Amino acid sequence: MPKAIELIRQGRYEELWQMCCGFLSLNTSEFMDIQERLLLQQLELLNKSSLGGKIMGGAKPKTVEEFREAVPLTTYKDYCPELLDKNEDILPARAEEWVRTSGRSGEYPCRWVPITAENAQEMSVVMYGIAMLSGCKAWGEFDHIPQQPNVFYTVAPRPYMSGAIANIMEYQTPINHLPTLEVAEGLSFEDRIKLGFKQALSQGIDYFFGMSMVLVQVGDKFGESADKINILPMLSQPRALFRIAKGLIKSKLAGRPMIPRDIWPVKGIICSGLDSWVYRDRIKELWGRYPLDVYATTEGGIIATQLWDYDSMTFIPNLNFFEFIPEEEHIKLQMDRSYQPRTLLLDEVEVGKTYEIIITNFHGGSLVRYRIGDLIKITSLRNEKLGIDIPQMVFERRADGIINFVVVQLTEKLIWQAIEHAGIAYEEWTSYKKPGESVLTVLIEPKNSFNGNTTGLASGIREYILRSDDSNHRMSGTLEDLTDMFDFRVEVELLPQGSFASYLAQKQVEGADLAHLKPPHLNPSEKVLSLLRSEAEEIEVVKTKTPTKAREITA
Repeated sequence: MPKAIELIRQGRYEELWQMCCGFLSLNTSEFMDIQERLLLQQLELLNKSSLGGKIMGGAKPKTVEEFREAVPLTTYKDYCPELLDKNEDILPARAEEWVRTSGRSGEYPCRWVPITAENAQEMSVVMYGIAMLSGCKAWGEFDHIPQQPNVFYTVAPRPYMSGAIANIMEYQTPINHLPTLEVAEGLSFEDRIKLGFKQALSQGIDYFFGMSMVLVQVGDKFGESADKINILPMLSQPRALFRIAKGLIKSKLAGRPMIPRDIWPVKGIICSGLDSWVYRDRIKELWGRYPLDVYATTEGGIIATQLWDYDSMTFIPNLNFFEFIPEEEHIKLQMDRSYQPRTLLLDEVEVGKTYEIIITNFHGGSLVRYRIGDLIKITSLRNEKLGIDIPQMVFERRADGIINFVVVQLTEKLIWQAIEHAGIAYEEWTSYKKPGESVLTVLIEPKNSFNGNTTGLASGIREYILRSDDSNHRMSGTLEDLTDMFDFRVEVELLPQGSFASYLAQKQVEGADLAHLKPPHLNPSEKVLSLLRSEAEEIEVVKTKTPTKAREITA
């Protein structure tokens, strides 16, 4: 298979599209054919390996049906101590490198997962395709990627998966990372960001790969500091000076403060996580493009990606075999860990249903019928707008990422929506259910000084939650019935400025990379809460009747 850079140099753009994005022309049946073919190849490797023997209990399945009947679902504990000790002797294929999770689960200091050479090669093609999609306008039409693009680096470095993906991209083309991978991996998160933007002023930015929050924070600071720019240090950097001058002219003509898109006409923005959805409109305003949201995990690499409509995601067929546990089966499994739930394949899922996703790594990977711990929702069986004939999905929540009340089930996404709708400028937030009470406690660190009314803030969050028309989160019954019967309340606690920065500084002292480890938005531990809290400025508990004629709010 040729490298992307070779096709670019030869002007073979149609062939490049087919190599990297050709899976978009598949129908569901063809998608399933690829899944079956690669699974059978993977079974041959597993059947010959010690790890395969352990995980599959001595069974040697030779068909998809035999595999699903004979092999149990697994979690990381089933691979211990072998993967935790990075024991390569038992693997189905040699590890090219090892990647790790942040260790949030609490059960292990982290989870180590091997990446094989073949998997890395396949992932590099997928990632190059995602870069093309991030600058895509229509089928086969995209901003041609430079032979050595400038990519602003804001992800967690190796051995985290995000850092590994940044390195894997170089399998297809040389990349000028800002800063370079070697330099970035020796710097703190804050220093990586500062150096990256300093270099970007001179060299420009073609693509952004990383955290949506960084784009928003930088964009906001531009407007605050544009009038204070000291041009003297830039006199020796004519390209930086030119970009700043051009940006200032654009902003003056537009009658507003300078923003990043005045300086950098980026070709594509690639992000991952719920914050991509939350900040998407703000990023478009600041940077001139929507972020392309990618669903990726340490254990499975790239699972799915948005396309050029920036809507639901399309599954990637050639990195993992997919199975889906229906939500009702997932609930049974949560109640009885010995229960063996039924699973569906991609050609069996239904629109509007939520599923726990199960993966089996291809290309010599180690994880078999593995529970990632994520729930996804099928939004349609095809993308009608773009003519993509593969089921579409959105990330719903972590399997344990929910706060249960009798009146509502609150996900990270719903609470985040409510906070955004409340209109407070904030640095970060976290939330939990007060033990034994129907009270949602939301801890928010406001930006600058908060001059609003915390009673109104809590009331706004509560109203949004109860008026959300998302049937996955709200139970049946009228709003008045629900509030009267269950006494659902919201408590807002304002944290002093710097609370989250202090938390991150503490985690940095402990060795965590700040690009990868933040306080959880739901159900933080007592240790996390104690690190975040000092003397809260104000606490308000709110239970109000929602006005009958309140405007409609949609999730």
